[in-house]
Amino acid sequence: MPLWRRTLYIMFFARLVTAVGFSVIFPFLPLYVADLGSSSGASIELLAGLVFSAQAFTMMLASPVWGAVADRYGRKLMVERSMLGGAAIMLLMAFATSAEQLVILRAIQGTITGVVSATSALVAAVAPRDRTGYAMGMMQLGTWSGVAVGPILGGIIADEVGFEATFIVTASLLFLAGILVLFGIEEEFTPAEENRKINIFGGWKRIFSEPAVTTTYSLRFTSWLGRTMLVPIAPLFVVSLLASDNDVGKITGFMVGISAAAGTAGAVYFGRLGDRIGHRPIFIWGATAAALFYFPQSLVTNIWQLILLQGLAGAAAGSILPSLSAMLVQYTQPGDEGAVYGIENSVVAASRTLAPLIGGAVASILGLRITFVLAALLFLVAVWVAIRFLPDQPAVQPKPAEVPS
Repeated sequence: MPLWRRTLYIMFFARLVTAVGFSVIFPFLPLYVADLGSSSGASIELLAGLVFSAQAFTMMLASPVWGAVADRYGRKLMVERSMLGGAAIMLLMAFATSAEQLVILRAIQGTITGVVSATSALVAAVAPRDRTGYAMGMMQLGTWSGVAVGPILGGIIADEVGFEATFIVTASLLFLAGILVLFGIEEEFTPAEENRKINIFGGWKRIFSEPAVTTTYSLRFTSWLGRTMLVPIAPLFVVSLLASDNDVGKITGFMVGISAAAGTAGAVYFGRLGDRIGHRPIFIWGATAAALFYFPQSLVTNIWQLILLQGLAGAAAGSILPSLSAMLVQYTQPGDEGAVYGIENSVVAASRTLAPLIGGAVASILGLRITFVLAALLFLVAVWVAIRFLPDQPAVQPKPAEVPS
């Protein structure tokens, strides 16, 4: 087996395990905040929001720095840092005694983790550039598969054993993934000449000087914003379509699972297809399809209509995300993968910070249904930007198709 394939498969499994671990805590995190209570008298609602936004904000600041360090000292080291560091922080969260402590730990988590960018950089550095779409699709498959399973597992553990046990399970999963990478991955790393001395700002300048890089990052921000701004209002919209709210949790979970499953299948298929026909047209058609699937959601009258359209929108997202990651590799120079994906992770974190605020504000002012219209419009804007500003061909020549083991 070629070295790049072996690395890809190990990183796929590690990403799956870490995605399960991190998403295990999502269903009950606000409940854990309420259970811990405030030691300063701050409102539980405010602290519940800070638990999510603090992690996203600090990750936005730290990811580009870690990415530049990866290009100097190696990507495997950064993967181990994100996984083993995340394991330590998650274990500490099990012993938090107040919601304020939990917020601080979540902020530290955003500073030292960043599994997605670290694993993407490692895989992108070893995979042939004409197989990048397939590799990024596999990475997306690992993430979404874990996100689909994690919340269900977390809900079961929290109900049967308690909140604290869920953090311990998460820490164990991250620790095992880190050990797997430590002993299973062999990285033959030599920093590029321009990265031998850490010059973070110089590296960022070099990356943004490449044609279409800024456009690709803006498309990543817009696409993620359009998709995640719906997260805080989805349960409320499900309630509005049901006669009672008795099964809202199960139905919302089922809807999220369907969307994630469709996105998982789409990521691998469209990643391979993009390697053959180009990732630019894959993104354009995928974003167009997302807009067409999000707009009718503002008009649904039955829950099954919403679930069907969410599944189709998830499949469209499965084509968008790996195509953007693959284009970033094609538009930049070999040796800059750590910084490239560190910046990408920062862009995603910025979107995750703003998306709930925008979605909640639009829903409260204009109504829940208008949020879906805004999401569709964002994807249409992304289509226009891609057609207008993305080049047809990458500026960087691809590496050979196979790398010997």
